[in-house]
Amino acid sequence: MFSIFKKKKVVPHVRLTGVIGSAGRFNKGIDLAGQREILKKAFSLKKITHVAISINSPGGSPVQSHLIYSYIRQLAEKNKVKVIIFAEDVAASGGYLISCAGDEIYANSSSIIGSIGVISASFGFKELIKKIGIERRVYTAGKNKSTLDPFAEEKEEDVKRLKNIQLELHADFIKVVETSRGSKIKDPEENNIFTGEFWTGKTSLKLGLIDGLGNADQILREKFGDKVIIKNFEKPKGFIARKLSSSIHDPVDRLTNIIEEKSMWQKFGL
Repeated sequence: MFSIFKKKKVVPHVRLTGVIGSAGRFNKGIDLAGQREILKKAFSLKKITHVAISINSPGGSPVQSHLIYSYIRQLAEKNKVKVIIFAEDVAASGGYLISCAGDEIYANSSSIIGSIGVISASFGFKELIKKIGIERRVYTAGKNKSTLDPFAEEKEEDVKRLKNIQLELHADFIKVVETSRGSKIKDPEENNIFTGEFWTGKTSLKLGLIDGLGNADQILREKFGDKVIIKNFEKPKGFIARKLSSSIHDPVDRLTNIIEEKSMWQKFGL
């Protein structure tokens, strides 16, 4: 007797949501260590031809972004399957870098896409601590160990060193986008594709940063029929992790991380 499910198409679907990297003491953001097993399980499903991945992230760690991108491509090539990426509210900066692991990228017309650049931000408190009578004492072995100390005078050579690092990271990011999108990108210099600018999904489609507009359920049914089985893969949150993340053990630490994470989303108007 033949199974009634035999001819039905199955597409694994993984969701990656949040800031990339650490997002607090107990509330981890998206990183390879936390997503490796889920991705591996999704790609290991038998007789699949495609894996769908939804991304909702304003970016974060360039290292973790690149690691996740590389791991997705590694799994896709090893298992000989195609990857379809779906951007939700935001796939910007590192979120877009991960999106480039897709053979196709889709987004909502109002999604925020792009921000292909590198940023480092801090504050300078030198005058403040002087005003309130605080003396800063720092002891190092290695003259550059206290580079860009926010409580000390900013040095030109420190800024130059940081800019050189940013340029290297930016070049890596651009290479990933060019490898992924190739000739699909429309006039990258004229359209400021690699300047850190970001756009709506509608404009991103015109620029060649994505391949179409639509959500995961809609596009997968259009591609594989109404009877497609979308099998969701999501990392469960354990009992201890839930308890720790809701605790107020260190309210200052939690508040600081909430503010930092919120600022990343607000950059894109969310």
